[in-house]
Amino acid sequence: MPEYEKAMRPEDLTRLFVERSNAGDAAGVAALYEEDAVMAYPPGTTTVGREAIRVLWEEVLAHAPHFAPEAPLPTLVSGDIALTATPPGDGAGARAQVVRRQSDGSWLRLLDQPEFLPPAR
Repeated sequence: MPEYEKAMRPEDLTRLFVERSNAGDAAGVAALYEEDAVMAYPPGTTTVGREAIRVLWEEVLAHAPHFAPEAPLPTLVSGDIALTATPPGDGAGARAQVVRRQSDGSWLRLLDQPEFLPPAR
């Protein structure tokens, strides 16, 4: 696997995701996740594990979508666990990730909820 820039702050993960996605680098996106990470995507399903996340992003990035940076909401940190979130400009409601500090001090995503849709009324 290529050597990728590591997220040394929880907020770095969003920037690295945008950079790697816009470069079409599915392996680079997957490298932002822990080996057994869980992603709530596609909507209504879950994708489990870094390899499955890589395969999912290969499919998504094959369509060359463009991701714009989103300003992060304040990060909540408790020891080696943090909650990151952004208010998306696409009307998805919110994006949130639980991230964990690794033994080398970098951060990886453990849980990723890229879309919170408003509840049905």
